[in-house]
Amino acid sequence: MKEPAGLSRDDGKRPDGVMLLPWAKGKPLAWDVTVLDTYADSHLAYTATTAGAAADKAASNKVAKYRQIVNSHIFVPVAIESAGTWNHQALELVQELGR
Repeated sequence: MKEPAGLSRDDGKRPDGVMLLPWAKGKPLAWDVTVLDTYADSHLAYTATTAGAAADKAASNKVAKYRQIVNSHIFVPVAIESAGTWNHQALELVQELGR
């Protein structure tokens, strides 16, 4: 089966996963995952004061990275910190899948 059209960006990158069937509002679900080190020097300034700050920042970056597919897909960024914190969209997705 061919890969669904419209997912690749100009640089050839595409989300980690996509459903072929509609998920919500007649659109299929697409997601992209990243795992961050909570204690990395590049994140420590804001993770030391706000739990989940690195995950939230990474999720925002993923949304910006894949902004062109939101017309055709429901996009959910999944960002998980090494200390265990997930971004809120990822938690909502996992809770929905669990129902």
